[in-house]
Amino acid sequence: MMIPIFKIIPEKKLVGKCIKMTLAGNKTFELWQSFMSRRKEIRNILTNELFSIQVYDPSLDFKDFNLETVHEKWAAVEVSDFDVIPDEMEPFTLPAGLYAVFLYKGNPNDFAKTFHYIFGIWLPASDYLLDTRPHFEILGEKYKNNDPDSEEEVWIPIKLKK
Repeated sequence: MMIPIFKIIPEKKLVGKCIKMTLAGNKTFELWQSFMSRRKEIRNILTNELFSIQVYDPSLDFKDFNLETVHEKWAAVEVSDFDVIPDEMEPFTLPAGLYAVFLYKGNPNDFAKTFHYIFGIWLPASDYLLDTRPHFEILGEKYKNNDPDSEEEVWIPIKLKK
């Protein structure tokens, strides 16, 4: 059983690339390959952490989420400002707010079980509702692509039930 840590984050400025996709038509590999090949062009990066962001339609009920649900996927890094943005990259402002942060250990291809746990078991039993802000993962020093020992933080936007 995964137990989240609760964190309130300030607004963050990010620069990266985005693509609209579904899980059935997953283009995550292409997005990250395209972004990582040009990441060094971003001059004002604040940390070595990579942000994998999902922006869903605010009306989406995750009970209805399926492989054909369209969402926006971002590969990005945190920056100090938006003064200089490389060609073919875009600014993204991550809004401030409360998040439930889960530590995921394992191969990214095995994440579906964790996704079902968070949205099907943990969230309904918690004192929180899903908020409409972006969801994201932070890929830090312990992230190893396609490695069973990989670790990443899964940030789920939440708000207290009334």
